[in-house]
Amino acid sequence: MKNKFEPVYTLVSNIPKGKVTTYGDIAKKLHMSPRVVGYALHKNPYEGEIPCHRVVNREGRIAPNFAFGGLGIQKKLLEAEGVNFKDDKHVDLAKYFVSNL
Repeated sequence: MKNKFEPVYTLVSNIPKGKVTTYGDIAKKLHMSPRVVGYALHKNPYEGEIPCHRVVNREGRIAPNFAFGGLGIQKKLLEAEGVNFKDDKHVDLAKYFVSNL
């Protein structure tokens, strides 16, 4: 049986290394709520395959408790891909945001 969140996972899989997109951008493309996108990523059955860490909120803020490793892991994963932060919690969307997935 196909997972109903497969379209979310497909889009997230297309985010290039060193780039991010937002829950809202994915939601708009798939005609769903950003909260549903967040839920889908939290329930991701493909841990380690789908780069959920590349999805941030509309302000560029990372998740306060990243589902796959806890606090701080999302930031470490993004920094390892060359993504710089404006402060402790916010990615510079002007520099790293990608929408054409």
